[in-house]
Amino acid sequence: MDYLEIQGGNKLNGTVTIDGAKNAALPLIAATILAKHPITIHNLPPVNDIYTMLKLLENLGATYTYKDKQATIDATTINNTTAIYDIVRKMRASILTLGPLLARFGICEVSLPGGCAIGQRPIDLHLKALEMMGAQIEIKQGYVIAKAPDGLKGATIVFDKITVTGTENIIMAAALAKGESRIINAAKEPEVVQLCEVLQDGGVTIEGIGSDELVIYGTNRELVDMKDFTVIPDRIEAGTYLCAGAITNSAITLKNVNHAHLVSIILKLQEMGYDFDIEKESITIKPASRIKALKISTTEYPGFPTDMQAQFMALSLIAEGTSTIEERLFENRFMHVSELNRMGADITLNNHIATVEGDAKLYGADVMATDLRASSALVLAGLIAKGSTKVHRIYHLDRGYVKLEEKLQKLGAKIKRAKE
Repeated sequence: MDYLEIQGGNKLNGTVTIDGAKNAALPLIAATILAKHPITIHNLPPVNDIYTMLKLLENLGATYTYKDKQATIDATTINNTTAIYDIVRKMRASILTLGPLLARFGICEVSLPGGCAIGQRPIDLHLKALEMMGAQIEIKQGYVIAKAPDGLKGATIVFDKITVTGTENIIMAAALAKGESRIINAAKEPEVVQLCEVLQDGGVTIEGIGSDELVIYGTNRELVDMKDFTVIPDRIEAGTYLCAGAITNSAITLKNVNHAHLVSIILKLQEMGYDFDIEKESITIKPASRIKALKISTTEYPGFPTDMQAQFMALSLIAEGTSTIEERLFENRFMHVSELNRMGADITLNNHIATVEGDAKLYGADVMATDLRASSALVLAGLIAKGSTKVHRIYHLDRGYVKLEEKLQKLGAKIKRAKE
């Protein structure tokens, strides 16, 4: 098993290129199930979650080639509608095959999902919505067994709470349904928007893209004339590297970014005292003369993303004063706190609120990653800790970041990958 070893205390400098968004790519790969011909996807990040999703489609009978961040997927050959546990257990996003498989074939079995242990992410909202569209659903021996022999029918879906994967699943299901579907309280994340845009480019009429109410006019099981497309830049990877520049108080430049997707992150960094040079597809973070404490509450887009909470917790360790971070979306997303405290941080928890004392003196230690974003927070802390930090269980990190250590090395960090 691999781990990362970091020697702290080095300034960073240079340019880093941001890869495609994993969280956009996963539903888009699933959406190729709806396509009437092979599709080429550009800027597809070579991370483990992508390999898992491609492997899942291959297991269903699809074929693909993947090289140099470009995949061509032919899902027209799918001849199996069971997404098996052995693949699905590795990644929760596998549930995104449920909607398109059911819409196209009228029957599927999808294993209940696995993934990061950051708390409950129930799929009951997905299942309830599909039942409203005419599906018969039962859960048996760890599998969701869904049937709609006459196809799915358009319906009005009101999500009790905002769900990104739930919204994506129902968008794909509605694309092939008969009649009009309306999704109320839909997620507005950029990843959801790109899924809608790709389906719309393929001829599916979708109204309200980017809003919390979507209207989708289904094709009545006619496959979609999907066009080739390029995955949007990863806003969470971009935010993580902005935090790397911020925590080392260094000037670094990010290329291949979409500033509109980073507004909440940039505003929080400005609030802390950092400044930026922003150009069309690049952004440079500049050192702050004084780093101020902050208050964060995670919420759905366009609010502050839960996927950046851990990185900002690490960053708040160098701020003046006391910061508070409220996690409003996932109940187990503070598992990195104990590991940061092992390095000398002073962080206390009260239910879903973390209180972080700034001006921390961090020392290198052996720490353990518990989920994808916690992993990056520990790496950020290691960049400023005195001595050597070893981050173990980085298979979490490899699920979502492309060559993190190599990109940081190019920026001047002393970091290397090694075997246990």
